[in-house]
Amino acid sequence: MANDPHASSGSRQELLYDPNLPTPSHAEFARTLAAHAGVGTLGTVALEPAGYPYGSFVTFALDGASPVFLVSELAEHTRNLRGDARASLLVAEPGTPGDDPLARARVTLLGRCQPAPEGTDSVRAAFLAANPKAAYYADFGDFHFWRLEVEAVRYIGGYGRMSWVTREDWAAAEADPLAPHAARILAHMNDDHGAALIEYCRKFSRATDTSAAIMTAVDRYGFQMSATTAAGPRPIRVAFSRPLATPDEVRAELVALAKAARARE
Repeated sequence: MANDPHASSGSRQELLYDPNLPTPSHAEFARTLAAHAGVGTLGTVALEPAGYPYGSFVTFALDGASPVFLVSELAEHTRNLRGDARASLLVAEPGTPGDDPLARARVTLLGRCQPAPEGTDSVRAAFLAANPKAAYYADFGDFHFWRLEVEAVRYIGGYGRMSWVTREDWAAAEADPLAPHAARILAHMNDDHGAALIEYCRKFSRATDTSAAIMTAVDRYGFQMSATTAAGPRPIRVAFSRPLATPDEVRAELVALAKAARARE
């Protein structure tokens, strides 16, 4: 796996953990964000006034690696797409009041957006699974399914964390299976197992003077923490023994890591 993509390229601070620990690639981060967002900004080339970029709010789903939409013929973006198939879809990580919006992740997918072929069951199934209320109007005569064939991907994970993702890497990547459960895992560990987090930092990294720690992220390959040290807060990553897919697997792995930490001098 690549080095931590969430480490700022401009940072001169020495990492207190092994930078070669397994970490999701930018393609995996991007697929995870797109797979769970459900809403985004569709960019099209305006017919009137001609040539200007036109952004509109849309719901979408992923059919494989392709975003799919159910749009009305009355929508301005539909008229635009019938004149010029070039389009983009911007998907942004949701935030909380008071946080820095530029520190959130976002991904922009670029390609050509065209009507899905009639009878493409996978497109309909994918969209309605993510947007069940759309079943009410999915068969209206002026609504049609469209599909964006992704040709390029730009991923930004926050300050200093960005890259272009190739079409091949985007297509091959899989969304992280722990993403729907991450918030509950973080809350449980931070609320009930603060002592274990300190031990993870002290025993599995060079942050041996950690006095407090919080878990900030978890994925199939491992988890991130913010450790309070004498030098201030420092990021720490700990890898799982193998890629995990369920909360039960994460629970068992964290228990095993706690036992291993206690066994170390």
